[in-house]
Amino acid sequence: MNETSFIKINPADNVVVCLRPFSQGETIEVDGQTITLQQDTPAGHKVLLVDVSEGTDIIKYGYPIGHAREDLKKGQWVNENNLKTNLSGTLNYEYNPVNQDLGIAHENLTFKGYKRANGEVGVRNEIWIVPTVGCVNGIADRLVNQLIAETHLEGIDAVYAWHHNYGCSQLSGDHENTRKILRDICQHPNAGGVLVLSLGCENNQPDKFMEMLGDYDKSRVKLMITQKVEGDEMEEGMKLLKEIYEVTRQDKREDVPLSELRVGLKCGGSDGFSGITANPLVGEFSDFLVAQGGTSILTEVPEMFGAETILMNRCKTPQLFEQTVSLINDFKEYFLSHGEPVGENPSPGNKAGGISTLEDKALGCTQKCGRAPVSGVLGYGDRLTEHGLNLLSAPGNDLVASTALAAAGCQIVLFTTGRGTPFGTFVPTMKISTNNDIFARKPNWIDFNAGELLKGVSMKDLNRKFIDKIIAVASGEKTRNEENGYREISIFKNGVTL
Repeated sequence: MNETSFIKINPADNVVVCLRPFSQGETIEVDGQTITLQQDTPAGHKVLLVDVSEGTDIIKYGYPIGHAREDLKKGQWVNENNLKTNLSGTLNYEYNPVNQDLGIAHENLTFKGYKRANGEVGVRNEIWIVPTVGCVNGIADRLVNQLIAETHLEGIDAVYAWHHNYGCSQLSGDHENTRKILRDICQHPNAGGVLVLSLGCENNQPDKFMEMLGDYDKSRVKLMITQKVEGDEMEEGMKLLKEIYEVTRQDKREDVPLSELRVGLKCGGSDGFSGITANPLVGEFSDFLVAQGGTSILTEVPEMFGAETILMNRCKTPQLFEQTVSLINDFKEYFLSHGEPVGENPSPGNKAGGISTLEDKALGCTQKCGRAPVSGVLGYGDRLTEHGLNLLSAPGNDLVASTALAAAGCQIVLFTTGRGTPFGTFVPTMKISTNNDIFARKPNWIDFNAGELLKGVSMKDLNRKFIDKIIAVASGEKTRNEENGYREISIFKNGVTL
């Protein structure tokens, strides 16, 4: 991308995006015409290229992002005050398959990971405490601190307890969501060992929960039911943790092909540059990884609304198309069942950064999954079975969606942001900035700067640098959230709490 002051993303667009703040009266040259800006316009925001009447679609990324609420003049700042979403309820869709050759060569790249007995590969070798119910969160914390103090983490990467508020007083879907996510965490290859910590009287009964884990390695995964422990549960917990530790600390990194890498694709605190820099960069990497035989997952289903047909038509089969239709319409029904409009999504921060409607957000958001065909569609709490690009049912909420991506089996989450965010989920959560400002202001949050694209660095060159960075993280280099100790989980809740 050449350094300039604005960008017209698609030839069909009737807006451009400002790459710097503009003052009223400044002019820009676009497609042979001179446009005079009608207002002061912030960076990341849109300026209209033609006069439009009320109801006319505003086009960005080559697609409608809503319609004009009133008559608008060329040079006018287009934002949430004069632009309205076109989204409404559920729709009927027609499958029009699009097959694209990615044109990406296979490279014999490797990273240094931990091969697990079941054939999966971890990028970390950690010990995790997984509470079956929130009542034992405090005990889990004490056990973590004591194990760290006694072992100094010699031979392992970290010890964590994954706090949550659930496991009891939940019904039907919520109860199963909790059990699935906790099961997925216990089975994740980034964990060399797991202590399942139970109270004993919770709805998420420990024995039934352990059955969900299937044929697990009992030297690496152990259960403690605190109500059944005679005396001090800390003493018994430490005994079990030290047994797990002695096994886990023997694990060593070894070279594994890049095809074993599985990454989650997420954006949060997005701005008007998200769909221009960081999301397309992540999309380039996703396509590269898929071409190497690896796997990526796109979620945030509400942030597909308005761009869903692009994904539907990339489905490999009619069955996957139908699953994607259900993915979209089921989430719309979820909104409608709560009396909420399906087009309500951009946050105050999104709007301040230049994202005016959900379609505007969705068309930028879906840039993260590049051009690869859709190979799989997952329900919430499902684990990966297919290589290539997958779609996952989860909301847009940063903590919930990132947890769902990791629970599906992603060893790393690639998280693009324009406004910045410090958090991380239970796997390395690599932050990619959309602009140079947030990268400069929050170096303790951001791992990689896609804003270099705004300074004239080519996508090809930056993607090669990005590939190297991700391989380094997969091989053990800590992300900012890991260095800061910002790691947590969040489980989707929809129903009654007793």
